[in-house]
Amino acid sequence: MQIFEGDPKQLSPLVLAYVGDAVFELYVRTHLAGQKGRLNELHKAAVHYVQAKSQAEIIHQWEPLLTEEEKGVVKRGRNTRSTPPRSAAVADYRYSTGFEALLGYLYLSGQKERLLELLSHVQIELRDHHD
Repeated sequence: MQIFEGDPKQLSPLVLAYVGDAVFELYVRTHLAGQKGRLNELHKAAVHYVQAKSQAEIIHQWEPLLTEEEKGVVKRGRNTRSTPPRSAAVADYRYSTGFEALLGYLYLSGQKERLLELLSHVQIELRDHHD
């Protein structure tokens, strides 16, 4: 499903991150839904993956895989001024914003195959999370 008909390059990085946050949340929840676990366990696992620290780790792992254009989107997102929540380190929050901006950009620009290619490098699993 894609309804957006504009040019994602014209959107602010925070708007791209807003969409990317939803894309990643749905990706994580979809993967967790196929695993055996109680709803509370699924929720705890999802929270682990969507927190700034985890997303910052993912974008660092992806760095060698990214094109120059994708690195530019991440950088724009990372450099956008926003207020991190108290629970997140500033650097992690900035990189997670870059991560989400990239996901939003790929989604809104119709690059679903590339989006799924990158996301396939994230191992979503239900495990004991005490973070």
